[in-house]
Amino acid sequence: MKRPNPRLYLIPTTLGESPFEQVFPPHNEKIVSELRHFIVENTRSARRFLKKLHPQIDINSLTFFELNQHTDKKEIDRFLDAAEQGEDIGLLSEAGCPAVADPGADIVAIAQQKGLEVYPLVGPSSILLSLMASGFNGQNFAFLGYLPIQAPERSKTLKKIEMRAYTENQTQIFIETPYRNMKMLEEIIHSCQGNTRLCIAADISLDSQFIKTKTLREWKKDLPDLNKRPCIFLIYK
Repeated sequence: MKRPNPRLYLIPTTLGESPFEQVFPPHNEKIVSELRHFIVENTRSARRFLKKLHPQIDINSLTFFELNQHTDKKEIDRFLDAAEQGEDIGLLSEAGCPAVADPGADIVAIAQQKGLEVYPLVGPSSILLSLMASGFNGQNFAFLGYLPIQAPERSKTLKKIEMRAYTENQTQIFIETPYRNMKMLEEIIHSCQGNTRLCIAADISLDSQFIKTKTLREWKKDLPDLNKRPCIFLIYK
């Protein structure tokens, strides 16, 4: 659609194969169905998402730009060219909310500089949903993204953020690549104190959803199977 002040819509997606009506308001569907330009992480999965959301959509009439780790940063600016003709543009995440632990933040920054109206749509955020269900401090928290991969540095980082949870009364939230979840859980148990609490939230919003808070001493006795499951970890005192 064309408007005097074009918008960059930030479009959340499901966190897995959950029903759209469970996490995606009808208002979002109406907006997305009218867009013709999209910035996405992966064109194939974006086309699949849009076709599932709106089966009548003419998918071949849409324009897609890919924004991921392979994108030349010098090319990003032109992804918003359609806005100069008054066209709205959609920024589509692979899972959850765009621009959070996501390369979309770069395009949002450019949109702000260009004076576009940035319009975030309501949708699922694994960070907020897990925090809501953890029982931890929701007024003071930090999202840390991915921790270091190498064991010595990761262990040092875990001890540092555990200390922050105690000294600053701050919930520490981080994620891991699904196939490394079990290694991360073992490292947390090994590096942190037994009475420190850990919330594990896996498969959020799916039928297989698992969200539990226990002390590390309790987790050590009964480890859940987190292999290849989208998961988020929260540490608190």
